[in-house]
Amino acid sequence: MSASGGTRAIVAALSANLAIAAAKFVAFAFSGSSSMLAEGVHSLADSGNQALLLVGGKKAKREATPQHPFGYGRERFIYAFLVSIVLFSVGGMFAIYEGYEKIKHPHELEHWYWPVGVLVFAILAEGFSFRTAVKESNETRGHLSWAEFIRRAKAPELPVVLLEDFGALIGLVLALGGVGLALATGNGVWDGIGTLCIGVLLILIALVLAAETKSLLLGESANPEALGKIETALVDGEQVTRVIHMRTLHLGPEELLVAAKIGVRPSSTAAQITEAIDAAESRIRTAVPIARVIYLEPDIYTTAEAEAGPNPQATPGGPGPDQPEH
Repeated sequence: MSASGGTRAIVAALSANLAIAAAKFVAFAFSGSSSMLAEGVHSLADSGNQALLLVGGKKAKREATPQHPFGYGRERFIYAFLVSIVLFSVGGMFAIYEGYEKIKHPHELEHWYWPVGVLVFAILAEGFSFRTAVKESNETRGHLSWAEFIRRAKAPELPVVLLEDFGALIGLVLALGGVGLALATGNGVWDGIGTLCIGVLLILIALVLAAETKSLLLGESANPEALGKIETALVDGEQVTRVIHMRTLHLGPEELLVAAKIGVRPSSTAAQITEAIDAAESRIRTAVPIARVIYLEPDIYTTAEAEAGPNPQATPGGPGPDQPEH
């Protein structure tokens, strides 16, 4: 995902949510609808979430330091995880509380045209924001389904905005249904039920976001397509004969660490091996431009070495327990 594409989607969502939040609070003030209050808080929380994503993107651009030699790319993962927490607590739990209170103490809606008008406006505005997020996502989604895209995306911004906007649209429909049923039956309990459903929806979305961003924070490898390209680029058939084992790790959405033990010919000189490693690094960066940190360890291939894998304690002649694996 391009950073500019993610930023455009975030800005579109932020602009829409700020306008919608103001309209919903006005509607709540005139009608007393708890759905409107819950939706207003939801839109305000979404606005704060988009601001967090923008802050995370800016902080991630800082240069590496001696204390953080691999840079700050993971700031984007951290702020995306904070978004899931805000969505769960401020959005979901607040809506459930409001829905419970409205069911327990229902009252008739006043000035019904305010919430209905605002909900129609909000659906149009959220639809514009969601359309922008879908358009930006389609540029990088490729053949993946939407579920696969959200699961595999290394840049968290677009999946977060997509899920937020999708949840907002469903929430608006639930709110409109709750308000409509409350007006049709004269029973304010329906408004509370709509609010309760919004809260459950937001919590479910927050849990999905938390699970995905937690995986990114723990450290994910390159996707299968990139792994294949790296392995192909490593082996030239002359000096580098095979990949004995390899590990990759995303230091950020657009920065990949590659560490591999490569097999070289027993007859190769130190100069030939050095030249082969430099050439292999160049081929990797051409094939996968985000592979910016590369560590290659040459070794003589043996069956025992390959079977042992990357575990240094189990590799005959390999580094000791206190030495780095690659």
